[in-house]
Amino acid sequence: MSTDAMTRPTYGNWRRPRRPGLGPLGLLGTVVAFGGLLLALLASLVSLMLAIAVLVPVGAFLAPLALRTADGRNVYQVLAVRIGWMKRKANGSTTYVSGPLSRRPGGRFQPPGLLARTKMHEGRDAYDRPFGVLHHPGRNLYTLVIGCDPDGGSLVDPEQVDIWVASWGDWLARLSHEPGLRGAQVVVETAPDTGTRLAAEVLPRITPDAPAAARAVMEEVVERYPSASSEMHTYVALTYGPTAGPKRGTDDVITDLSMRLPGLLSGLIAAGGGSAYPLSAERLAEIVRVAYDPAVAPAVLSTRAEHSSTGIEWDDAGPAAAVETVNAYKHDSGVSRTWMLTLAPRGTVRSSVLRGLLEPAAGTRRKRISLIYRPIDPATSARIVEADRRSAHFMAGSRGGLVQARASSEVRAAEQTAAEEASGAGLVEFSLMATVTVDSEQDLEDAAVTMRNLQASSRIVLRPADRMQASAFTCTLPVGLLPWEHTLVPYQIREAL
Repeated sequence: MSTDAMTRPTYGNWRRPRRPGLGPLGLLGTVVAFGGLLLALLASLVSLMLAIAVLVPVGAFLAPLALRTADGRNVYQVLAVRIGWMKRKANGSTTYVSGPLSRRPGGRFQPPGLLARTKMHEGRDAYDRPFGVLHHPGRNLYTLVIGCDPDGGSLVDPEQVDIWVASWGDWLARLSHEPGLRGAQVVVETAPDTGTRLAAEVLPRITPDAPAAARAVMEEVVERYPSASSEMHTYVALTYGPTAGPKRGTDDVITDLSMRLPGLLSGLIAAGGGSAYPLSAERLAEIVRVAYDPAVAPAVLSTRAEHSSTGIEWDDAGPAAAVETVNAYKHDSGVSRTWMLTLAPRGTVRSSVLRGLLEPAAGTRRKRISLIYRPIDPATSARIVEADRRSAHFMAGSRGGLVQARASSEVRAAEQTAAEEASGAGLVEFSLMATVTVDSEQDLEDAAVTMRNLQASSRIVLRPADRMQASAFTCTLPVGLLPWEHTLVPYQIREAL
């Protein structure tokens, strides 16, 4: 093995959050178990049959909590998803129709589902550039979206890649100090190149008196080049919630975000984000419009190239019709399927571990990979790492004889995490979602095979978001939707379960 390969940096040391409580029961199950045992002991003083009568319902309640799927869901959670799906299907919520022929007021194409009540606002940053702000009134959340043109990883020294990774980690650590920040989202979207931008750049430059051979060569390049190329876009969405103090209006929030933008952009540029810039309200509407109707992508690019504006508004960014099925989401000219992360890469990985997953996939109309981050404040981070450290030492010392290799590895990982947190590193929870859009339902199976191959090369495990495809599709759009903020049960209670 060469020296360069041996000195290439590796990354990892992420850990699945530990549930409080005994084994798979969680905090609620542990409390019920101990409470049931106490009641059974008291009942046994009266009669044995009364003690059995107490233990039977307690055991029946705890058994579904102890049985979990491969991705960690208990029986109650699986049943809740199925019951919710049957309820939505019964009341017709799985079908969406908008536009002039629908019953919706105004006859516009409002985005559906989790985006139905969102409102778009626009502000100006320090450089007088417009930036769109999405307001989610249900949770009083505001989302700011930044576009990036990242530097490629080809022909880049490993030292520079390591600097970029360290700068990205520093940027994520700074997010935990952002007042009111609820979460961040990084979306990498790929699609086959339509050739519109190349044609708009090359064809107008061909002079009428150019030689016929030169004209034929340039026209052939414009015609054939897009078939072997693709376009890639990267977006970073930051979602803010209300902060302590007096209640602020929308104008005050937009002014506050405009003052934070320069620092956020400089951090992204230092982390290899290339030229980072805020996205305007019209640009956000275009992104959502194309996601729901991929067939209009060439028209949108052509109109923007000719007139520098498309005129698409947020209230017209949704689909004309959409239908959700168990394992797919049909919308205008596309059919999509979304997968969710269940297992991150184990052990150490290289910086290119997700490269195959992020690159364009053959046979797909569009593909989006969404990384979702939830920064944890420094005080909570310190408590979490210390609790994990004590738990790892306890598990390693609770077994007699030699310490198992996995327990020893857990101790080393917990010690390293505690040392990094003490030196100023941040702690974030993260997940990943992937959406693939194809032309028809027949192409979905090929897309599923492609995704299985890609996740194997990236050393991750994904599962389809069955019976919640519409919500999962929306969560992969660069609009700052944080799944834990849009659940009926608060995530603090769900974690206890």
